[in-house]
Amino acid sequence: MSIFSRFEAFELDVLKEVGNIGAGNAATALSRLLDKPVDMAVPKVSLLPFEEVADRVGGSEQIVFAVFLRVEGDAPGNMFFIIEEASAERLLRQLLSIREEGQEGYSEMELSALCEIGNILAGSYLSSLADFTHLTMAPSVPQIALDMAGAILSYGLVQYGEMGDSAMLIETTFLEDREALEGHFFLIPDPESFDKIFRALGVVQ
Repeated sequence: MSIFSRFEAFELDVLKEVGNIGAGNAATALSRLLDKPVDMAVPKVSLLPFEEVADRVGGSEQIVFAVFLRVEGDAPGNMFFIIEEASAERLLRQLLSIREEGQEGYSEMELSALCEIGNILAGSYLSSLADFTHLTMAPSVPQIALDMAGAILSYGLVQYGEMGDSAMLIETTFLEDREALEGHFFLIPDPESFDKIFRALGVVQ
């Protein structure tokens, strides 16, 4: 039986609450970092097969920024914050005010800022999930890359071997001057780690 058929409305509601609390914590942390209000919409949370991850960000050849972290602890796995290049540029201009329109290339400061945003989001969502499950889950030092989505996911596979066959997707939306800037946060637990998470949530007996 697949994990998807085991999941019922109640368990999905729990994961949605994980996303909501994580988004609230991330917005607070980003507001402090940027010294300005940061609004985030209620995130959409879903489960999907690993092979559909690239499709959710525009396909395997879509150029994206990705912040990659390794999850260590009771339920190890991989985390990606993925945002399309155009959205990342708007995020840098509008939210961080550190990029000129039409500018070519990316400075170390811009890459560092995107990496820190991904790190804050990942840490907030992971902390929320750890609080719900009472599992120890700690993120590694983040890495950032600009590449095709398929290449970035393949890098994760090369670095850490086979990933689990399922992913938790949290669609993150920043609201700036009524314009939505969207990003995608994926948690891809190692094989067997999802069962540990489900067991901690009371899904698997």
